Amino acid sequence: MNFLPADFHAFIDPGCDRCRFIQERLGAAGISTAVIPEGNARHIYVQYPASCYNPMFKIKTVIAHYDRAEGSPGANDNSAAVFQIMDWAARLLQFKSIHNVRIIFSDGEELPGVAELGSYQLANRFRRLGITNDDVYVFDCCGRGDVLIVSDRASVPPGDKRFVRRYSSLIQRARSLASQTSLGRWMTLPVPYSDNAAFMACGIPAAAFTVLPAEEASAYSYALTRGSLSPESVMRCAADVHDRLPLTWRHMHTADDNIDNLTESAFKLMQRLLDNLAQLLTTA
Repeated sequence: MNFLPADFHAFIDPGCDRCRFIQERLGAAGISTAVIPEGNARHIYVQYPASCYNPMFKIKTVIAHYDRAEGSPGANDNSAAVFQIMDWAARLLQFKSIHNVRIIFSDGEELPGVAELGSYQLANRFRRLGITNDDVYVFDCCGRGDVLIVSDRASVPPGDKRFVRRYSSLIQRARSLASQTSLGRWMTLPVPYSDNAAFMACGIPAAAFTVLPAEEASAYSYALTRGSLSPESVMRCAADVHDRLPLTWRHMHTADDNIDNLTESAFKLMQRLLDNLAQLLTTA
């Protein structure tokens, strides 16, 4: 596992204070952070100088949850994405122009139910502050595989045509990023909700990215096409479909979500995707 950062093992240790770890690691790279408390959750906000932003363009809010299910190392869910984005945050310090990126490491994603998610209160704060025009990109389980997946399912408020337009536009940008990053090696598939569900529930469009091995992505797509799996059962994480989901997802919340199941291909793929995202500027 030479492709993993040397301190990755410390992060997945059962006794790790992951909030403190992230702050200290980013601080050592010269990146300022602030903790946003919301109930029992502690979200970590990455702070860049005002010179990194231009109000003519949309803010790109990038979110990855850093909490993990009890009893699981959480290597893929969601330590991989956290490290990928921490390293990207350091690369953004060397960015030669504006990037309009806002990074938040969220807490409480593993709680049951959308309204219980730590990001639900965070999204509510965004809405109260009038921060509703961001492009929100959620990264979850991005450490295993070689096929980039863009989620294609979301609860869109009925009759809200403006929301539908905004969400459709965001998903199109997410697909364009996927194509630019991995031409011919990406798919649009139903992905069980992550923090994107909380933002969607608060009226803020959000796109979700994940990664799967090619064989798992193909088998999953085929099962959906032939009807042996339904998008609705996947989205609600129905117990009767668990054994037919991709193996990568079946590892989630178990002891099998360990470093042995991570792949270098996923880390290289995510580096390209995030660097492309940094360069994407969309008129506000």
